[in-house]
Amino acid sequence: MKRFRRHGQESHRDRIKQELYQFNKTVEHGFPHQPSALGFSPSLQLLAIGTRSGAIKLYGAPGVEFMGLHDENAAVTQIHFLPHLVELVTLLDDNSLHMWTLKAHKGVSELLEIGRFTLTGPPGAPPSVTRVTAVLAHSSGELLLLGTEGGHVFVVEVPGFRELEERNISLEIVTHSIPEEYGGRRSLEHVESLQENPANPQQVLIGYGRGLMVIWDLDCQSAVKHILATQPLESVWWTEDGLRVLSSHSDGSYCRWSVAGLDTQSEQEKSEVPYGHFPCKAISKVIQLPTKQGPPFLLFSGGMPRASYGDRHCITVIHSKTHVALDFTSRIIDFFVIRDGPDQAGEPSALVVLVEEELVVIDLQTEGWPVIQTPYLVPLHCSAITCSHHVSAIPLKLWERVLSAGALQNTHYSKKPWPITGGLNLSPDPPQRDLLLTGHEDGTVRFWDASGVCLYPMYKLSTAGVFHTDADPNDNMNQCTEGEWPPFRKVGCFDPYSDDPRLGIQKIHLCKYSGYLTVAGTAGQILVLELNDESAEQAVEATVADLLQGQEGFRWKGHTRLEVREEPVLFPPGFQPFALVQCQPPAVVTALTLHSEWKLVAFGTSHGFGLYDYQQKNNVLVRCTLNPSDQLAMEGPLSRVKSIKKSLRQSFRRIRRSRVSLRKHHVNNAAKLQDANARLEAELAEMELAPVQRKIEARSSDDSFTGLVRTLYFADTFLSDSSHNTPSLWAGTNGGSVFAYQLRLPSVERRAEDLVTAHPAKEIQLMHRAPVVAILVMDGHGSPLPEPLEVAHDLARSPDMQGSHHLLVISEEQFKVFTLPKVSAKMKLKLTAIDGSRVRRVGVAWFGSSCSEDYGESGLTVLTNQGDLHVVSLPGVKMQVHHPCIRREDVSGIASCVFTKHGQGFYLISPSEFERFSLSARCVVEPRSLVEVPHQTPTSLSRAQPDGASEYRNSTRDSDEAAVLQEIQKSLEGGQPSFLENNMKTALTGGKALSNGD
Repeated sequence: MKRFRRHGQESHRDRIKQELYQFNKTVEHGFPHQPSALGFSPSLQLLAIGTRSGAIKLYGAPGVEFMGLHDENAAVTQIHFLPHLVELVTLLDDNSLHMWTLKAHKGVSELLEIGRFTLTGPPGAPPSVTRVTAVLAHSSGELLLLGTEGGHVFVVEVPGFRELEERNISLEIVTHSIPEEYGGRRSLEHVESLQENPANPQQVLIGYGRGLMVIWDLDCQSAVKHILATQPLESVWWTEDGLRVLSSHSDGSYCRWSVAGLDTQSEQEKSEVPYGHFPCKAISKVIQLPTKQGPPFLLFSGGMPRASYGDRHCITVIHSKTHVALDFTSRIIDFFVIRDGPDQAGEPSALVVLVEEELVVIDLQTEGWPVIQTPYLVPLHCSAITCSHHVSAIPLKLWERVLSAGALQNTHYSKKPWPITGGLNLSPDPPQRDLLLTGHEDGTVRFWDASGVCLYPMYKLSTAGVFHTDADPNDNMNQCTEGEWPPFRKVGCFDPYSDDPRLGIQKIHLCKYSGYLTVAGTAGQILVLELNDESAEQAVEATVADLLQGQEGFRWKGHTRLEVREEPVLFPPGFQPFALVQCQPPAVVTALTLHSEWKLVAFGTSHGFGLYDYQQKNNVLVRCTLNPSDQLAMEGPLSRVKSIKKSLRQSFRRIRRSRVSLRKHHVNNAAKLQDANARLEAELAEMELAPVQRKIEARSSDDSFTGLVRTLYFADTFLSDSSHNTPSLWAGTNGGSVFAYQLRLPSVERRAEDLVTAHPAKEIQLMHRAPVVAILVMDGHGSPLPEPLEVAHDLARSPDMQGSHHLLVISEEQFKVFTLPKVSAKMKLKLTAIDGSRVRRVGVAWFGSSCSEDYGESGLTVLTNQGDLHVVSLPGVKMQVHHPCIRREDVSGIASCVFTKHGQGFYLISPSEFERFSLSARCVVEPRSLVEVPHQTPTSLSRAQPDGASEYRNSTRDSDEAAVLQEIQKSLEGGQPSFLENNMKTALTGGKALSNGD
């Protein structure tokens, strides 16, 4: 009977787990790492970016996002949308072509791969014959023209990827049509560009690498015109009226050719090298777009003088008398222009540029051509991210004040709305306002709206103004000097260079109720800031905290402290510093916490920890935690190379010592062999008593950095007796030590006059000396203590002060619960002894039930050094769920992880991207988007396309898949090609189609 009751309890608990916990990787925030290709669909209003790792990402209106990943680990080199359809084709650098579609399923669209294809040449042909170098998606939506390295053009029918051999354009046919005077019909090289005549879809321009351009008639299957350029070709552009062709060349020139009339040979109207007579770099792409009134827009990339500005990454925009060279800070991948009107035939409105580290959009209709702020694809790594901090459920008043301060920083942006508007965002409105704060190497803290799918920039705080640095605050990089040539203008915000690495932000803590913020840096600086809606000029008062406390024998070998400005500094509206603590030695701050109700900040480094009263601006407590052997802690990060050499020397010395002792032991070994065997048997017997657990070696107190402070925690709990609760500060170190201090706070009336005092109360030493990762106090009900001011704002219930409190100490190896105030061990959960992993990150979260609004449980979210996520229940400290999340080799990803209060988290998957995940069944933020088939379809689509394909492409999102498949099977009874049928079936069933060759 007991067994059945226990089984019933277990099944009930399993059901509750399913309602509380569900693991999902939901969305990627930021800018794609190593982008390699750009595409745009004017009819869908969707932007596509491909990466070197084979990912493809689609973006439309804010919140409309899709992602796909090629099975092949190959770079995406080209992306082409099929005109007026929801399909797109990608070309990889392994020469494979892939067809993708946006398929509606349960009311939302999904990006699916529905076919793949690789050109196959005749037997014995070299690979260059079929190596694709140029792709043209024909406006009919039925054909792909593929130019190759061997100079051939293959015509392929889509969506089935069927090669139309009778329509291929061979190099031999083109060569025989070339006039004799063109260089004796020399080698034409590869196909560099394919362009369709906007005025006549049956004409295609083929541009060859050597410079020759041929206009080919698809109906007549013959060349109708030749353009005999003499310079190697880079790109081709056909003007909208079909009367002219622009070509750009490797010598930095572009040419304009007239292709009107019946002459088989085109005349050159104009040839120009825009940037002078000295050798210039190639113009890699040129575009000319008409305007209703006035001259056209001319845009091209490259063309800079090689000797003077060959390292610049520029796009030149010329319109009327305005000539600007947009200067980017990273390599240009590609660009396109968005035009007004549903058919994209109106005035040029925005220039979209994809560079290696960011996406930049320029407003071409506002004077001065300002930048349009991006609502997504923001370069998180404009300065390298050094830390992050998440704050959930921000009060509306604080939210609006931060937004207001951020708006004042964005006055240089265009007022135009975001020009890419494709798709419908069906994600529900976020239930709360969440902030993600990122600290950066250049001393800035950026505030991001992390409530929904888009990680939107709200406000940027810079701490560099407090200190003397090499940068001149009056420098303005965005303006070119009068009369400068080329007329450069810096654009984009990616700037990887820091004026001083000591400015780097290492720790952040924000109190969302009071508006107080504290940030700590690489050189031991701790700033306390307050949100102010007005600008203010003030000096920042500095207080030194000597963490060595007179310890002798230690000499700091690291970097020097930052020099604080003594004169008043003008701070703009937003967070303004009013107090500064400078740790001595100026080591990296490793722990930081703020209690805004008590007006206290606690901080820790590798040398000790301190407590600072930011109301009275004085130190309350300074404690040195250095071990006499902690000489490595005195070297600082800039002496890390020396540290590595030292540790290597120590390792070799240990090896030599062990060999020496082994020889000595060998001499006496024969006499003591029997005793050694007996001891070994006893040890084995002891180990067999607990076969599930690993034997954990205690760490030596001589290990380096044992005094490094890993965590700090404020708590109002019972330290001296069980009847009087007092404020306290807890500190945990790398050597497994926990220090508790009792704090005496003056009354509210006397708080500004009387001093805060701190007295040692408890000290705990963990047996294995494992580093203490986190400390938590639970009240009489077993609930974690609320945050400062949370109860005062009626956002949390008052903690239970009647029952006994419990202290939870989380080390890298285990979770251990102690009773308070006696500090006696009550229970523990081992981690390292069970699976060998170690705790790296811990957060406290509330998991709400997905079935009941009123039910939820508190738990610990845990990330290990293996990249695994765990949820540990509170107060019982039992393992609930376990999910692999991050690759164990991704050390930086594991180190960057930050948890939210509602069971979600973020970690860096690259220097520029956060992956968002959720362990909660209730709180999930993921894109839900719908892209519908455009109303306008190619006129010839129904003529050449097999019956049924149009029904497949235009099937409504709520239609039953099996019924649609049955309809297509009926429509294909007329004996259509089997590969098309297979592709349709796999598309509808969510699978992947085989190529025709398969």
